[in-house]
Amino acid sequence: MTTLSVVALLMLARTSVGMDMAAAVRGVLSFFAGVVALVALTITVALGLLSADRVVLPALGRIRTQFAHRAAAMVGVGFLATHVLMKIVEGRVSPAAAVVPMATAGPGLYVGFGAIASDLMLLVFATGIARASFATNRRPWLWRLLHGSAYLAWPMSILHGLTAGRQPAEWVTWSYVVCLTAVGAALLIRMISALQPRNVVVHIETPVELPVAADVAPPLSIVGRIPRQVREDPPELHRIGGVG
Repeated sequence: MTTLSVVALLMLARTSVGMDMAAAVRGVLSFFAGVVALVALTITVALGLLSADRVVLPALGRIRTQFAHRAAAMVGVGFLATHVLMKIVEGRVSPAAAVVPMATAGPGLYVGFGAIASDLMLLVFATGIARASFATNRRPWLWRLLHGSAYLAWPMSILHGLTAGRQPAEWVTWSYVVCLTAVGAALLIRMISALQPRNVVVHIETPVELPVAADVAPPLSIVGRIPRQVREDPPELHRIGGVG
């Protein structure tokens, strides 16, 4: 079934209708893939900040936020690869310039912003996948350092989107403003959470005093306390109910 579908798509692509459809899809991806990658990266950074929050989100909410954080990262990496591939196919950038930042005057500098952002985003994605290995080698600080490079990749992608290529449309500029606001709000919540003192539950063991045995009758007794004189006198001097 899969083979037949692939063959049908290839045959359709050779027709005029298929060529028009392919051109339309290519145009959409060329125009929107970079914007979607930036939005996905913004969501990834914001959710990453919120997943470490201990003030707003409960434990279950943080776990769900981490799942959404990873899903957004996968979407962002997919559209990032599509964006880079489309620009290489269109001849707007060379394969080397897409990987190695070209710090030259003119458009090369702005394209270099995107190369830095894409390299760092791939590094963040790789460290997210390999987080377990960093946790077992007793160097969690190294993982935090590498994974925290997302805070540099995100503003680089903003600069790349605003300066490289065509003049951004008004809605694209507003989308960047929304991205800045979202990450700023998440960062503010994270800072408030970091400043909050953590509640530490301390268990204080207090000594338990044993009750002092009282000179009382057993619970099932109906006689009550017997006078000392009655207890000490010989039993033959008494009758039931008192002293004879």
